[in-house]
Amino acid sequence: MEKTEGSILSAIPMNAMALTLTRSTIRMQHSHTWGVDKSNSVHDLIICLTGSARYEVGSETIDMAPGRAMLLPANTWFSGHSTSMEAYTGIAQHFTLDLFGRLDLIAQMNLKHAVTLARWEMMEPLTRYYHDNAPPYSTTLLQHHLFMFLLIEFIEQAHIGWKEQSVGNVNNPDALSFSVMVAASQIAADPLGEEIVERTISSAPYNPDYFKREFKKRVGWTPDKFQEFKRMERAMGLMAGGCTVKRAAELSGYTDAYYFSRMFKRYIGISPQGYQQSEKRSREGAFPRGEEDGQLIYPLTR
Repeated sequence: MEKTEGSILSAIPMNAMALTLTRSTIRMQHSHTWGVDKSNSVHDLIICLTGSARYEVGSETIDMAPGRAMLLPANTWFSGHSTSMEAYTGIAQHFTLDLFGRLDLIAQMNLKHAVTLARWEMMEPLTRYYHDNAPPYSTTLLQHHLFMFLLIEFIEQAHIGWKEQSVGNVNNPDALSFSVMVAASQIAADPLGEEIVERTISSAPYNPDYFKREFKKRVGWTPDKFQEFKRMERAMGLMAGGCTVKRAAELSGYTDAYYFSRMFKRYIGISPQGYQQSEKRSREGAFPRGEEDGQLIYPLTR
């Protein structure tokens, strides 16, 4: 069975996050004699374009080369030096990423310090464009959007898990909303997990029944139904990619294709065969359900 993955940040509303580039981009252009020994009061994402360097971050040694990205969390002491005769170039961007204007989102996650970016053939020209077009003394709207994309790519690969949530924060409504979003992200990332809902609910620092009610209030589904819907989303993608209904059912965790079809219609509002036909009409330019953008509206209002 294929591995299923969902975006780590997929359950976080766009308007709940605030990205701030706290200074102009550092366009790294370091010779073989370069070295650094310092800390920053904000987070710093570094992406290497050419050359190489070695950093010491706490007890960890990190080697940077083209395609490598490293996050230095705020107030982390680090040292580094060039390890190549070729110029060590890339970007270093200082930033903050806040949730609800008060919670440091980076501080809520356990992240690897460094990763090799998986889609470097796509990321390299974007990183180079970001490097070459960054103004020396300011930041721009385009930079914010490009950097958010680069940062999300890093987070998707570096994410180990969410940090344990403090019981002392349970009376904070922002903390409750954050807990719900963490739970939704965990379920979306592993919709085929048989125990994912139970494990997610038990890890939240709230009474399970209360948390389920708050989850439904904010997400629109109970945790169990949200998992079912995420399975259906997976099936939709598989069928749109050419899978048969039976195969899509199997890859979405259903052994009974008939039961899958009933559940699909309940959550999506159309049979799997009807969905395949709608997708075909949409690709050919038809506007299903009167939608002028040609996109089906799922799920049905519940």
